[in-house]
Amino acid sequence: MDRQGKVSGVEQAIRSYYEEAQVAERLVEAVLYSVNAGGKRIRPLFFLEMVEALGQTLTQAHFQVAASVEMIHTGSLIHDDLPAMDNDDYRRGRLTNHKQFDEATAILAGDSLFLDPFGLIARADFPAEIRINLVQELSDSSGTYGMVAGQTLDMMSEGKLIDLESLQTIHANKTGKLLTFSFVAAGLVAEVSTDVLTKLRQVGELVGLAFQVRDDILDLTADFEDLGKTPQKDLLAEKSTYPALLGLVESQQFLNHTLDQVQNLLKEIAEKCPFQAKQVGQLIESLRLNG
Repeated sequence: MDRQGKVSGVEQAIRSYYEEAQVAERLVEAVLYSVNAGGKRIRPLFFLEMVEALGQTLTQAHFQVAASVEMIHTGSLIHDDLPAMDNDDYRRGRLTNHKQFDEATAILAGDSLFLDPFGLIARADFPAEIRINLVQELSDSSGTYGMVAGQTLDMMSEGKLIDLESLQTIHANKTGKLLTFSFVAAGLVAEVSTDVLTKLRQVGELVGLAFQVRDDILDLTADFEDLGKTPQKDLLAEKSTYPALLGLVESQQFLNHTLDQVQNLLKEIAEKCPFQAKQVGQLIESLRLNG
């Protein structure tokens, strides 16, 4: 299946979940407003590409898992944009959820997108043990031990000088954990060995690191048209970023070195199990600034 087909499958899985029945129409409207805003769908794409690379044929259950991680991500963007957080008016080139609706509705839409993915995974046609493992992994990646913790540390660090190790801790959780889920989840549904699952987790962690370094560079160098949101927000909020700590050129070199490490790990995985790395490798390469 080509990449656009995968994206369409993920979006349809989300819409199907919310169109089954509606208790509060305005809530669903707000949820789908942000879901339908577009985006790269990088997290579900990594999951689906990895599933295929590990020899699995994609089914509706795979799309439901892919949809679950995109729902969590979308909910986090709604909350990130709120006045109490990043206070942004635009996301993906159009009004943020709280500007299109209102602050209370945006909070509730984010709440739905944080909670509903677990029900979606519970419906997926996988053995119970796999579904339980997926739920645990997504919870750990998203909540107190992952994304939400990283977001808290990020807010606490605003206006402060922090070192590189502290910055990496923030982003390993804020950005890295949810990206790591995509790779670990693919290993779980493909039932790979413990050794391969460990390497998939390492791949995800490095991809998460690279993704954040890239985002920091683009926040500094890209304009609104390219970003779809207000540029240089990190600079205005006095947030520590990789360019601020390392310099712009060094950050670009760090990004490329991190992606090289990912490609080497994919080769190691291919030595341990049947693994077709081409499509995944291309998606990795797209994260380079000249990708």
